[in-house]
Amino acid sequence: MSQEHPFKPSTAYWAETHDVANQPPALENYNCYEQDIALQQSVQVNGAAWAETELHKFGAITGSAEVIEWGFQANENKPVLHTHDRHGKRVDEVRFHPAYHKLMALAIKEGLHASHWRDPKAGAHVARAAKYYMMAQVEIGHCCPITMTSAAIPALKNQSDLFNHWAPRIMARNYDPRNVADGKKQGLTIGMAMTEKQGGSDVRSNSTRAFAVEAGGPGGLYELVGHKYFVSAPMCDAFLVLAQTQTGVSCFLVPRWRPDGSKNPLQIQKLKNKMGNVSNASCETELRGAQGWMVGDEGRGVAAILNMVSMTRFDCMIGSASGMRQAVAQVTHHCASREAFGKILNEQPLMQNTLADLILESEAALALTMRIARALDNSENDEQEKLLVRMSTAVGKYWICKRAPGHAYEAMECIGGSGVMEDNIMPRLFRESPINSIWEGSGNVQCLDMLRAMNKNPGSFEAFMSEMEGAKGANRYLDQAINDLGKHFVNQDDMEYRARIIVGKMALAIQASSLIQYADAQVAEAFCAARLSGENMGWVYGTLPMGIDCPAIIERATPII
Repeated sequence: MSQEHPFKPSTAYWAETHDVANQPPALENYNCYEQDIALQQSVQVNGAAWAETELHKFGAITGSAEVIEWGFQANENKPVLHTHDRHGKRVDEVRFHPAYHKLMALAIKEGLHASHWRDPKAGAHVARAAKYYMMAQVEIGHCCPITMTSAAIPALKNQSDLFNHWAPRIMARNYDPRNVADGKKQGLTIGMAMTEKQGGSDVRSNSTRAFAVEAGGPGGLYELVGHKYFVSAPMCDAFLVLAQTQTGVSCFLVPRWRPDGSKNPLQIQKLKNKMGNVSNASCETELRGAQGWMVGDEGRGVAAILNMVSMTRFDCMIGSASGMRQAVAQVTHHCASREAFGKILNEQPLMQNTLADLILESEAALALTMRIARALDNSENDEQEKLLVRMSTAVGKYWICKRAPGHAYEAMECIGGSGVMEDNIMPRLFRESPINSIWEGSGNVQCLDMLRAMNKNPGSFEAFMSEMEGAKGANRYLDQAINDLGKHFVNQDDMEYRARIIVGKMALAIQASSLIQYADAQVAEAFCAARLSGENMGWVYGTLPMGIDCPAIIERATPII
């Protein structure tokens, strides 16, 4: 009788192809606020400590597996355009996956669109920015209509009658996605339609025209005829639209439905096929006599809508900073659990250098963003803070959004091959990373806007430099950077040509200043050495100079689940 070979494995053994080992658990069911020391400190130092309890609760929500899954579902199911209903009536309806509506409902319930306008107390913008920062880490596409709804409030203040009629429902914490007239809703969302094919950012070349129905003028009714090549969030209830009148570009509030309940001929031609931000809809639209009401003075439409654009640009800063934080959370979590070549990744010197560098970029972006949020809180009664907002928003939007793509890519590389897989959040972060830099004014537009602010808002450059006075003497690299920065403004010849160089240096200086004055001292010192010492300037992550306590910086930023 033959005997089975003693080393022959059983059938059951062959059925077990592998054990799952050396893989970190999913980063979920954690508190996005409690596990973000930098955010907690930033909230406290910038005057929103009163919101701690609410932020802790929201951190648990945004870190939950359920809400994180909504973000994946909303991006896996793109919006779909239905121009007509089954009876042939024009409806221009954009349909979304239920997860998108859940994200919108949560954001509006939490007041991300209006809490800072409804209760404008000290720290209101800071608390709202902290919530937005956490929500955008879950899914940033739905933040587009949230941002524009928020930003519509300062624009509508140019026209008190329209503001009084629309603002209460815009600021309401009710989300109603139905495609019906605004009079049937308790809560409204607002979109924007500025861009045309022939002009892009040059909105003064717009060809869409507005014709007065009666007397016209501020608050008057017009009919708009033309084409918009890029309409943000076409499912919104109304839009701020730029169109030409006899005296120049003017701003109008154009609803999707007329007051009598009939369809306003604001007709969607197609949805844009975007590389990122795919959960959110953007479209091309024709206006075929669409009714709209003038906002502000005739011919002053650019000035009126800039009140909106300045706020959307600030939210671009929050969004890019939040993308960096989500990338940092993912890679530090991964590298705290993953072993390679016999050692945990975050214990290996070169990986420590890279992780710490990514963290410095993230915390610097947050520090500057939250400082501007505080300035927004103070700008109503403080001219210096108002000027700081004007200058620093252009600088911050340029730099933070510009740094995001490289940051996202480097974080993907830290994770390795798994970071490229679509069931990981990293590919989505990477696709989203260039968008905030391009939308609401590209990098060149922001640099030109800084020059415009300096020339048209006397004292804005001085306010910017004054902000850094509080950090003088704390770090020799920053002191030198501030002194060198002033030299770039002595000779104003060819400043437009040099604008990117200047704005980049401004950004690094004010980020360093914000860290020194309002953030962790160790992080601030490391950032100054990394970005201002002249050794590497951070163009490639993982090139930090010697002497930085990378393990301490990594431990501070790593979420614990």
